[in-house]
This record gives sequence, C-alpha cells and structure tokens, in this order.
Amino acid sequence: MSQVIAVLNQKGGVGKTTSTINLAAAIAKSGKSVLVVDLDPQANATSGFGVDKTKLNSSIYEVLVAGNSTADSVIDTRVSGLRVLPATTSLAAAEQELVSVQQRESVLKNALENLSYDYIFIDCPPSLGLLSINALVAADSVLIPVQTEFYALEGLGLLIQTVQKVQQALNPSLRIIGVVMTMVDTRNALSGQVISEVKKHFGQLVFETFIPRNVRLAEAPSYGKTIFEHNKWSKGARAYKALATEVLQRG
Repeated sequence: MSQVIAVLNQKGGVGKTTSTINLAAAIAKSGKSVLVVDLDPQANATSGFGVDKTKLNSSIYEVLVAGNSTADSVIDTRVSGLRVLPATTSLAAAEQELVSVQQRESVLKNALENLSYDYIFIDCPPSLGLLSINALVAADSVLIPVQTEFYALEGLGLLIQTVQKVQQALNPSLRIIGVVMTMVDTRNALSGQVISEVKKHFGQLVFETFIPRNVRLAEAPSYGKTIFEHNKWSKGARAYKALATEVLQRG
C-alpha cells in the first residue's frame, strides 16, 4: 500500500516544488518506487523533471475531469524508480469543473487508489482550494515546507485549521508528517530566529534537516533536472538525501 504525502503550503515561493522533486528523487534512489503527482496548475514539477508538456497525451487534468486512466497517464523520469503524473496549465480549469461533481473532494483519492508505489508525493498548488482539499483527502500525511523569512508563520494557522477540518470531515487518519525549513541561510541571524519560532509552534514535527539556500538547487529546474542529476555533491543534494532518511524513518 502506498504512503501518500501531500507537500503543501498556501504561501508561494517556499520551496514546495523543489522539495517535492528532490525528496522524491532521494527516496527513489534509496530503492523505493515513487510517484510524483503534479497538482499545481503552474506545472513546475512537470517542468522540473524535464517533461515536454506539449507532447503529453494525458495529464492530471484529464484524469480528474475526463476520467482518463491514471496508470496510462503516468510517465517515466530519468531517475530510476521515479515516475510523474504530469500537469499542464489546463489544470487551472479543474477547480471550476469539479465543483458540480459528486464527492468532488475525493476525485484524486479515487484516481490514485489502485496504483502500486511505495511513496506517492503530491505537489499541491499554493492555495487551499478544491485541488488542495483533494490532495489532503487522498493523503496519509502532510509535509509542510516553511521558508526562513519574517512572515514564515503567517498563514500557517489557516493551513493547520484546514488540515484539522479535513481530518474531522473527510480523512480522519490524516496527520502532519513534518515541517521542513527551506532556504536557510546560516549566515543570517533571521534564519535562526525563524527556526526557533517555528519549533516553538511545531516542536518535534520540525525535521532536524533543513534545506540551505544553494545556487545549484536554484539552477537545477532550469535544466529540467533533479539536484542529484545536476550536482549530486552540492549542499542541496546532501540536504535532501538527509531529509529523505528522516521521512523514511517517520513514514
């Protein structure tokens, strides 16, 4: 049975897609079978794997709205054991089109239920709309990336409330697997202050591993590569490898 992890923060620019791609790649490299579901209409995870979106026969949009086969829509990446259910910008229309669908919050869960992977990571959009609710209903757990910036905690209360509402009404077994601090600059006192503040709120849910600001991490998506393909010796690669170990232990 797959372990399904939704990577979610309604704030944009917190390293959500970077974390999804590279954490999934690190876990695949440990010998697990992994699927990344790109549920963000920006389709950045799809681009980050170097997928040409103009050549796709089917995407997550067709799976959710037209009932296309999920298994037939999944494609390989260059990383052994890692596949992706891609997205295109068409996904932006899905929220509107799903509104009138019966059990609209469970469409993604139903689409994923017969797949056989060790881990499924869902890259969620930077919002708490119907697509993100679908991710939370389909998931076993939520991983929250938090950027070490002044407004890091802003909006997290709403995210936690949303998770709790989904637990109460739709998915009682949903849990938070952890909070990962991203874009950490150890030379900057603010980073340390923000990490301390987040630990006050989330305690042991905060992963020991943090993701540093790293030029190689920032470069990798422009080449359509994971950090392990782009520069496997970089600080970013080492951080995601360590984070993968923690996720596997908690999972």
